[in-house]
Amino acid sequence: MKQNLPILLSLLALPAFAEGTRELDSHEHGVGELNIAMEGKTIAMELHAPGADIVGFEYAATSDEDRAAIENAVATLAKPLDLFSFPDAAKCTVTRASAELEAEEDHDEHAKHDDHDDHDDHAEHDEHGEHDDHEDHAKHDDHAEEASHTEFHAEYVLNCDNPDAINKIDFAYFEAFPNALELEVQIVSSAGAKAFEVERDAPTLDLRGMF
Repeated sequence: MKQNLPILLSLLALPAFAEGTRELDSHEHGVGELNIAMEGKTIAMELHAPGADIVGFEYAATSDEDRAAIENAVATLAKPLDLFSFPDAAKCTVTRASAELEAEEDHDEHAKHDDHDDHDDHAEHDEHGEHDDHEDHAKHDDHAEEASHTEFHAEYVLNCDNPDAINKIDFAYFEAFPNALELEVQIVSSAGAKAFEVERDAPTLDLRGMF
């Protein structure tokens, strides 16, 4: 089953589908992304969610309490059918599940950019004075804040013996994570590609005609 995951998730990069896909770098608090691809009886799912949505913070864990929160969140995210409930008649089971917390990869790029800015800012300070220095300091703080962002990433593969029975997904995800407000859901199947927004106050996705 593992070999199916890259194939299915590659479908999510189709041009017609990618147009509606949220850029993860936007990193909007309260909003996560769930990609779903289906082929035959196999469903692949990929979840991205800001750290603030899942554990309530995005800084590096510094206390035992923070580390425990992350550990518990990863364990919860590793149980997809507890978060995304398919109809019982579909007879879906988990064949693969993984979850982790990852920092944004552009941290080093921001650090290099800041070093370059510091050099330029010194010259600008000589020419323009304290006003520019204040603005440059604010820019530096913005980069530092951006670099501190983390997100949870999970991947799942399900086997559903009766995929024709999949007419909805119930999102218990919002009960598990009180800070999560919305999931932007993108689905690719034999019926085509479609994007949805599932919100906390309406946690059921109608999939009639999608599978």
